[in-house]
Amino acid sequence: MDASIFDTAFWITAGAILALLVLSGFFSGSETALTAASRGKLRAAVDRGSKGAERALKITEDNERLIGSVLLGNNLVNILATSLATALFTRIFGEGGVALATLVMTFLVLIFAEVLPKTYAITNPETAAARVSPVIQLVILVFSPVVSAVRVFVRLVLRLFGVQTDPDSQILAVREEIAGALNLGHSEGVVEKEDRDRILGALDLAERTVEEIMLHRSGIEMIDADSDPSQILQQCLESPHTRLPIYKDDPENIIGVIHAKDLLRAMYKLMQGPEASMQALKEFDIRKVAMKPYFIPDSTSLDDQMRQFLRRRTHFALVVDEYGALLGLLTLEDILEEIVGEITDEFDPDADHAIKMAEDGHFWIDGLMTIRDFNRATDFQLPDEEANTVAGLVIHEAQMIPTVGQVFSFHGFRFEVAGRENNRLTRLKVRPLEARPEPRPDQ
Repeated sequence: MDASIFDTAFWITAGAILALLVLSGFFSGSETALTAASRGKLRAAVDRGSKGAERALKITEDNERLIGSVLLGNNLVNILATSLATALFTRIFGEGGVALATLVMTFLVLIFAEVLPKTYAITNPETAAARVSPVIQLVILVFSPVVSAVRVFVRLVLRLFGVQTDPDSQILAVREEIAGALNLGHSEGVVEKEDRDRILGALDLAERTVEEIMLHRSGIEMIDADSDPSQILQQCLESPHTRLPIYKDDPENIIGVIHAKDLLRAMYKLMQGPEASMQALKEFDIRKVAMKPYFIPDSTSLDDQMRQFLRRRTHFALVVDEYGALLGLLTLEDILEEIVGEITDEFDPDADHAIKMAEDGHFWIDGLMTIRDFNRATDFQLPDEEANTVAGLVIHEAQMIPTVGQVFSFHGFRFEVAGRENNRLTRLKVRPLEARPEPRPDQ
């Protein structure tokens, strides 16, 4: 081999190829780090005063421009390095140098410009993103005109195939990303079921309406304003509820809400005060101490309604439809239960028996149990688009009011009607058609 081949031009070319491989590795690692970095973790680093994280967060706001600039730089250095290597190997080995250059550059690019830098970047993407952000910010600025032209061309080509691009779509997918991460963490045993349910419950508040969780009007306990005061007092003392609606003539005509403490305080004054007398007690008018009823539309989101409860400093609302007809009752506790699960105390009747599992694998449930509560308790996935309660789902799918003993199979479950009162399904037996794996002890 001629020694004159290894002249200054040879070493300059070899050095240029090495430098281009380093740049290629930098671009590959930067792309991986900036696209894989969690924006939530970057935001936390910004709050701690990291300037690099702040730059990385700003860069990743426009992923299309970021990827375009990095890919442009990466392809430029890769193509240039390959061209120089081909020229160098052709000079040394003649015509066979083309094939040899292809093999050598493929190996070098794969190992040192792709796998190695990307492996490093994916190990700790937030740290890597913060470190490369100053240089990438400059690259984006330099390549911005070319990238803008490429973006326009790409969108035109995609439009020809009926594909519409939406730069803000990632913002709308934040909830799905969090939900997916929680479900994945739960399946891997990292996130406990209760923690997952609480976070998902909080995220769902804006998506759900008061109609989905309200107590139906058929289950509301009310006070007749024309009842004898002693009967009203007895009803309040025997009721497990602190607040009770008051109606006049017709249960649809709600005229107020009485708090048990206000009622007892007013009656105690009539019995023990300076003007106490049995006649005054008999003439007691509950409407004088009742609070004004608070009505809300059934389409209000749970998120908005919780804010309204906190702003008004009240915990109790009556739900009406668009015609003003009473539909049900909602409390702040009902909304909180969608986040933390069932809240029970010593006054909740049958609180511990909402769902029971039999030895044969059946679940015994109350027909009024919501599908969401059933899913949370069992970790199943019954659909809740068509009905709010399990009984409602059975009626919807059966297209009839089933009788006791009837059995239905749909959505991968077997439903047996075990109890019915009038047109209401009170008791159901439910089991999956296919056995599922036993849950982990820590789940």
